[in-house]
Amino acid sequence: MAMLPTKAKILHRLLQFRHTCFGSPSCGKAASSRLVLGIETSCDDTGAAVLDEAGKILGESLHSQKDVHLRTGGIIPTVAQQLHRENIERVVQEALERSNVDPSQLSAVATTVKPGLALSLGIGLEFSQRFVRQHNKPFIPIHHMEAHALTVRMLQPVAFPFLVLLVSGGHSLLAVARGVDDFLLLGHSLDEAPGDTLDKVARRLSLIKHPQCSTLSGGQAIELLAKDGDRTRFHFTTPMGQTYDCCFSFAGLRNQVTMAIMKKEAEEGKEQGTLLSCVNDIAAATQHTVASHLAKRTHRAILFCKANGLLPSCSPTLVLSGGVASNQYIRKALSIIAEATGLQLLCPPAKFCTDNGVMIAWNGVERLREGKGILPPNVDVCYEPKAPLGVDMTAEVKAAAIRLRSVRVKIPN
Repeated sequence: MAMLPTKAKILHRLLQFRHTCFGSPSCGKAASSRLVLGIETSCDDTGAAVLDEAGKILGESLHSQKDVHLRTGGIIPTVAQQLHRENIERVVQEALERSNVDPSQLSAVATTVKPGLALSLGIGLEFSQRFVRQHNKPFIPIHHMEAHALTVRMLQPVAFPFLVLLVSGGHSLLAVARGVDDFLLLGHSLDEAPGDTLDKVARRLSLIKHPQCSTLSGGQAIELLAKDGDRTRFHFTTPMGQTYDCCFSFAGLRNQVTMAIMKKEAEEGKEQGTLLSCVNDIAAATQHTVASHLAKRTHRAILFCKANGLLPSCSPTLVLSGGVASNQYIRKALSIIAEATGLQLLCPPAKFCTDNGVMIAWNGVERLREGKGILPPNVDVCYEPKAPLGVDMTAEVKAAAIRLRSVRVKIPN
């Protein structure tokens, strides 16, 4: 029976798409050199990068909004949106030019669509959908936290499964990565993220007025000043000490710090907005308590994984990533826990811990390799400001009620 013309056209379009997606000889590249453009606009950085299938960064560009948001005392979503809108075309064009790649040579475009600030995500998604339709390229929607988790695999061969702790200005979670799109969520923040807490403490301390910190983010300022601080001068209780799960809470800690600051302001006779004499000590105590909280929850996650056979018995791995993972004190705290429990700790370099187009492109490469989540250019996609990662196992972790043996987290400044 002759095929109907409409069916023939549909089949022809599908074959054309498959040819574009899985390597076209016209690109002048072998299938092993498929190229992915990654675009990131989940928060306050506009990033783009082009990677080949081996993870080689052919070209990248990043526009940071940090200076603008430092002046306003925090990220204002409408301001972030406008800055993304003004810079995204230039950033993508720079990444393509630096990689010496024409859009026709791309195998796919990968873009963050969840989670993040709605107004920021919308700019990246809107631009990307126009781009893939204009150039008839496959589109790969990316989960921002999945991209953070997999970045380490671009840099070295890390086999699944592995445990990952993701800590940033907007997120904190513990998960077992079992595959490119297969995660078990063991714990997450119940209120605010650790990076958000550090930024708010820095603002309450008016660290932008400190001569060493005027150009630094809140978290960077806390880390810098903590190096010369005495953390024992202030005792902040580690959150959730009697809750035996792997979730996080930082709002209570921030309240403790705020109360200590108010007390010192009264003692020194200083108004809010004036630098205290003990800012280094408060920074050190805050940083130590954040690090201790992260370390203890991660310790419990490791014990849960071992009890349930979720990690390999030979050379199990803990990956630490996200913007807060750039903090060297926190890295050291996690290295102590990893060493005590027999895990190898891996951290991407600091430049790959913060948001960037490279990690999004790499996630696209991983998905392209396995043929997962690849969409034709004409499919409508929605962004998701809130999006959990993987299968939620937090109730099972809490039910296990694992109590920790003491591990001394002693870190010299």
